[in-house]
Amino acid sequence: MREPGLGRRLPQLLAGLVLYGFSMAMMVRAGLGLDPWDVLHQGVARRTGLSFGTVVILVGAAVLLAWIPLRQRVGVGTLCNVVVIGVAADAGLAVLPPATGWAARIVLLVLGVVLNALAGALYVGAHLGPGPRDGLWVAIAARSGWSVRAVRTVIEVSVLAIGFVLGGSVGVGTVLYALAIGPLVQLFLPLVSARRPAGSRD
Repeated sequence: MREPGLGRRLPQLLAGLVLYGFSMAMMVRAGLGLDPWDVLHQGVARRTGLSFGTVVILVGAAVLLAWIPLRQRVGVGTLCNVVVIGVAADAGLAVLPPATGWAARIVLLVLGVVLNALAGALYVGAHLGPGPRDGLWVAIAARSGWSVRAVRTVIEVSVLAIGFVLGGSVGVGTVLYALAIGPLVQLFLPLVSARRPAGSRD
């Protein structure tokens, strides 16, 4: 079978990033708690008056700068991730009204988490470079000798705590995301993963 090239993988990457940003907006509008990084993004947005998506972009760019001393390899997917997700999140917030009533909020939250997992599988499966946050804990783990799980846990607990102090939303959605996102991505990834071209190091 012929390996898929950039013509297949780049559209998949961009679709995944757009859907990822939109899923973030869905969880924000559900108002039942966000994943750790979005708790931070929302907290900073509330303190600064910047839009949620703008904060996503700025935090992504700041995290990407931390890659420099870690000598982590940047891919086209990494650079697209920094910008596209934030723009898509703001677009989603512009068209989605806040959910009213518990039933609507729960449905919006669950759909947001499932869409987030599918979107994450799409952009990871494109094999065009990790997002800035994903690459950060991979690089730190590689340099420190710690496991990726340990590094990721420390980073996510830290950003969650900072975001909560700043006023980000922590709730049942935060717990649901933590429990469901891994298994869901694992479920979707084999269905959408593009096989890497020979010699690729993505």
